[in-house]
Amino acid sequence: MNAPSRLAEVFSRRSSEGSAALVTYLCAGDPSLEASFAHAMACIEGGADILELGCPFSDPTADGEAIARASQRSIAAGGGLLQTLELARRVRAVSDVPLVLFGYFNPLFVHGEARSAEDAARAGIDALLVVDLPPEEDHELRAAATRNGLGIVPLLAPTSTEARIAGLVLASPKAPFVYYVSVAGVTGSGRADLAEASRRAATLRDQIGSPCVVGFGVSDEAGAKRAATHADGVVVGTAIVRTIEDAAKEGLSVASQANRVRALVASLASAVHGPRTSAIS
Repeated sequence: MNAPSRLAEVFSRRSSEGSAALVTYLCAGDPSLEASFAHAMACIEGGADILELGCPFSDPTADGEAIARASQRSIAAGGGLLQTLELARRVRAVSDVPLVLFGYFNPLFVHGEARSAEDAARAGIDALLVVDLPPEEDHELRAAATRNGLGIVPLLAPTSTEARIAGLVLASPKAPFVYYVSVAGVTGSGRADLAEASRRAATLRDQIGSPCVVGFGVSDEAGAKRAATHADGVVVGTAIVRTIEDAAKEGLSVASQANRVRALVASLASAVHGPRTSAIS
């Protein structure tokens, strides 16, 4: 199955079931590459539909304290773009789950935009989500991604202009999905009106013609259920990263850390994959 069809299949299947897709985020290499692989498999086993593999970066401007700490731990252990791609290769060898490389432009630029796209495709990545690269400046990376069968996932926020939205309407090829940032802030802020964000995601989906997921501010089963009411998918990252961090601080084995991740993801999946209920919208 090629990259676009892996993502398209997930959203099509969940839509036909009347539910949303669960997207889980991990910072690759936190606390080690081996642990990240165990955590990734735990996410899949817990019911995640799509995995975001976060490439650690020293200045993660869109991320809150928890993910920033995870990036620092990963970098201290030798993490970076190459290790993130290695994690993707390991997951792809045993699973057909869609993989999104989530990160910042600097590591891709240093590695070379064309080379980054080629290496990501070889590793089994389906799409790139580059937080700090606006569509007005992504032409070289987008062209390289398209040549290698990769999608580019754009971000929209409550502050996004109509011109930015219109650009996505006209984009070719269409985005595999749109990531709607529920709050004008960083990850883990917890201040989002998730019901309103879910309604906004549905409006953007209808405008743009691509599935739209809600991220930032989703930390538990109740929040995931609210976000899933109208959106095509829900992204959870900080809660998973904190679970890993807390388990590691307790000195738990990698297997025990993975058990906690699996249990958390299973609770989120039960909320996101359940029937949509208008009572909470």
